[in-house]
Amino acid sequence: MKRIAFYGGSFDPVHNGHMAVARAVTEHFKLDQFVFIPAFHAPHKSRLKPTSAYDRYAMLCLVTQNESRLSVSKIEFELPEKPFSVETLSRLIEEFAGDELFFVMGADSWMDITTWREWEKVLSMTNHIVMTRPGVEIDTSHVTNEIRSRIIDLRSSAIGVPPPGDKHIYLCDFVNIDISATEVRRRSRLGDLHGDPTLRTRLQFT
Repeated sequence: MKRIAFYGGSFDPVHNGHMAVARAVTEHFKLDQFVFIPAFHAPHKSRLKPTSAYDRYAMLCLVTQNESRLSVSKIEFELPEKPFSVETLSRLIEEFAGDELFFVMGADSWMDITTWREWEKVLSMTNHIVMTRPGVEIDTSHVTNEIRSRIIDLRSSAIGVPPPGDKHIYLCDFVNIDISATEVRRRSRLGDLHGDPTLRTRLQFT
């Protein structure tokens, strides 16, 4: 049985924070594989016009090409237009039957999880890893008691990752990089990327 994590998102653009999450999660959860899943177009962001899905896929391929345990999947390009996470996870479970699967999301997604289609089912289908980042508050009051009972808080904790079995939701703070794709796009529109050496450093892929 392999341990495989899937990280879904727009990745518009992919940046150093995404790569730091991939490397940290792979190390801490002793993964055999970490897979980026660029969304063809996120259903909950229907009002936004994203960069071409194939361009975002190509960018992810470029930044993972020298990482032996990191890869990129086109699964959401092959599903019906604008697939929801519940549909993507159903297909992954079928394709990787017998493996232990993890679904990675950011703090923003966790706090919005109740707006997702069939969100309670989504949280019961695989293990989930919620990655926090500076400036984003995270709590568990918006989910049900049953879901809260499966949460394991690994933030600033020496608790080890339990062996395969029950489907857990892990709250993690392995990465402390304050950057978001939304901010990158905003600064790019303002022509401000080159004026901020700190931001340029956080955008680097290696």
